[in-house]
Amino acid sequence: MGKRSTGRKLAMQILYQADIRDTDVDKVVSYFWDVHKFEADTTEWANDLAIKTWIHHEKIDPIIEKLAIGWDFDRLNPIDKAILRLAFYELIYEDITPSIIINEAVEICKKYSSDDSPRFVNGILGQYVKQCSQAS
Repeated sequence: MGKRSTGRKLAMQILYQADIRDTDVDKVVSYFWDVHKFEADTTEWANDLAIKTWIHHEKIDPIIEKLAIGWDFDRLNPIDKAILRLAFYELIYEDITPSIIINEAVEICKKYSSDDSPRFVNGILGQYVKQCSQAS
């Protein structure tokens, strides 16, 4: 598994912990890297991704809430929420092919979340990408 894939999984775990602990991501990051050891470049990528996603989560959350029709944002599965925040950060702020971001998010769901989560996350991300391409 590549540095980016591993980094995304680690960043998701950091975001998940910050959300369920209702604390700032910086507090989670310092503890997380004391417990988990990875190669320096993977750690740097995951750390950067988690922090940047957390910085922008207040802008990202309303997008997720709007697209998660029929779902109360506060009741979303916290793992799915972390995965969606991460994917939306990359879709909006990074220059990465949307299909790669969506595929990575779905694969993380398959490993860490419920059986219904891959379809749910894929639907929300796909809907966003479709809306963006129609607006262009």
